[in-house]
Amino acid sequence: MKVINGERFDEERALYNASDIKLNDCIFAGFADGESALKEGKNIEVNNCLFNLRYPCWHDDNLSIVNSEMTPGCRAAIWYSNNVNIINSKLNGIKAVRECNIVNIKDSTISSSEFGWFSKDITMEDSKAESEYFMMHSKNLHFRNVNFKGKYSFQYITDSTFEDCIFDTKDAFWHAKNVVVKNSIVKGEYLAWYCDGVTFDHCKIIGTQPLCYCKNLKLIDCEMIDTDLSFEKSEVEATIINVVDSIKNPLSGTIEVVGVKEIIMDDENAKGKIIVK
Repeated sequence: MKVINGERFDEERALYNASDIKLNDCIFAGFADGESALKEGKNIEVNNCLFNLRYPCWHDDNLSIVNSEMTPGCRAAIWYSNNVNIINSKLNGIKAVRECNIVNIKDSTISSSEFGWFSKDITMEDSKAESEYFMMHSKNLHFRNVNFKGKYSFQYITDSTFEDCIFDTKDAFWHAKNVVVKNSIVKGEYLAWYCDGVTFDHCKIIGTQPLCYCKNLKLIDCEMIDTDLSFEKSEVEATIINVVDSIKNPLSGTIEVVGVKEIIMDDENAKGKIIVK
């Protein structure tokens, strides 16, 4: 493996098609303002590097990024790449990851709108993220101990699990399919409308009008706070361990709840049962 220490790269495609290289303490920035520094590379290790130019890691295979930073000027940083490991790094440019396969992110921070679109097999642990339209249309996501803040997250995702997470996000999980959220806090308006096969297991759900127009929805011993007009037109099986503000017209299934301040059943097609324990 070729080792490159402490160099600065700013030209177009500076290390195009490079393979079996290790970059230590390098900077991708400068007057030439070149794009696509590491495009079409493979077996690349990046350690303690700074990226301030656009599109550096497209079509790469076997890419490791450790202790490094991608600035807001490093937009669309990692696209169409496979087998990417990101550890203790900062991803700050818009659209930082897209259409990638097998990406492992750990101990990192993300500030990137439209992050993670159309990707597959993404693992994220012990990390923080801020974004809008986070992870849209992606599948096989596995998150643990992730603190997320933003809007319109996890829309159209499939076959994913989330555990011990904190999500502060409106319109999350819309149209999601085959998803499990466990031991997590989910705060925001209009949670998980139009989802199919989503389970919330021992979660705290906070915010207005959650879980409407859902199919195959399940809640296991969840707490619901400030959740008015819940479950409208949804197929749901739920156990709720606190007093809920209001439940409106569940389409089918059974909701077992400690208490509910208001039950609204003014739709003749709403056949869901509400059992106050």
